[in-house]
Amino acid sequence: MTGFFSNIFKKPKSEETGIPATASISGDGDALALRVSGDWLLKNGRTPFEKIGGELSSRGNVSSLKVDAGGLGKYDSALSAFLLRVWELCSKLSINFDAESLPEGPRALLRLATAVPEADEASRKSAAKQGGIFGKVGSRAIGVLSSFNSISEFVGEVAISFALAVTGRARFRGKDLALLVQRSGPEALPIVALISFLVGLILAFVGAIQLAKYGSEIFVADLVGIAMVREMGAIMVGIVMSGRTGAAFAAELGSMKVNEEISAFRTFGISPMEFLVFPRILALVLVFPLLTIFADVIGMMGGLAIGVGMFDISYEQYANRSVAALNLVQLSTGIGKSIVFGLIVGVIGCRQGLACEKSSSGVGLATTSAVVQSVTWIIVADAVFAVIFTIFDI
Repeated sequence: MTGFFSNIFKKPKSEETGIPATASISGDGDALALRVSGDWLLKNGRTPFEKIGGELSSRGNVSSLKVDAGGLGKYDSALSAFLLRVWELCSKLSINFDAESLPEGPRALLRLATAVPEADEASRKSAAKQGGIFGKVGSRAIGVLSSFNSISEFVGEVAISFALAVTGRARFRGKDLALLVQRSGPEALPIVALISFLVGLILAFVGAIQLAKYGSEIFVADLVGIAMVREMGAIMVGIVMSGRTGAAFAAELGSMKVNEEISAFRTFGISPMEFLVFPRILALVLVFPLLTIFADVIGMMGGLAIGVGMFDISYEQYANRSVAALNLVQLSTGIGKSIVFGLIVGVIGCRQGLACEKSSSGVGLATTSAVVQSVTWIIVADAVFAVIFTIFDI
């Protein structure tokens, strides 16, 4: 009985599979025709593209290929995928591809698929790959020049925002600046204190081991105090804030760009540089000197712990040696560096956030680039300061 009903309601084989989908090339000379017929469905057997591609490539001096869809039956995405591959081959062979005889549906899909421009980055990589070593060098040089122009433009806009702020015309909210100062300053104290204490402790331990050979353990206070005030305090604050606050600024602004919030600000006539970027940079410039002083004090306390705990130096002796070793010039050098480091972290973090691609991976890449570039430029700036201080005997 089951077989009886299944035979009644079973579709004919021709209705299940449809008319076989075929494609063939006809014509002589430089103008050829691609005839597609049958039901071009994914479930049907179809003429493989390799057959058409091989025949088209083997014929020389072909200038045009016209699609003949007179025998075309039913179709789905199988037809569009096949024609797209044919179009790509014709583009490589410099053959004019004419698909005007296709129905509106597949013709529109083909037009849409072929109208998407190639990404600039992919185009540059392809050109560099084709050009060999000279193409790669040229592509990298163009990228560096473009990056330099972008950085110059960004720094110029920051300078304009600063000038507007000095004259009282910059548009940003004071409570936003206060919130950014709190996030960048007081909330960063625990991690800055931990890192600075450990750095001071390590400096004292390593230095005291060597000084003990000459019976000069007391001078560990000079070593830790000068090292923290002149170099390590500002550098450690810069590195910690690069990974903590600079990365956060890049992620925040990058997410705002992905969500089209930056475009919304421009639509309402509000400059993102004045409303978003300038308060963040200003907050870092304000808190960096304070964090550096805090780091210097905590670092010297780390040295105190080693000096008092391991080498029987009294608190009064350590404090007196630290005060005698330090002066206003040394204190000002570290604080001056910290202002520059804060400017570096703020500018790079905000620029990477505004320049990121509109995707989640772009935000992640911008965050990583902000940290790497900030740390790199902090080290470079410190090296420049070292040369300048040596020249002027500071």
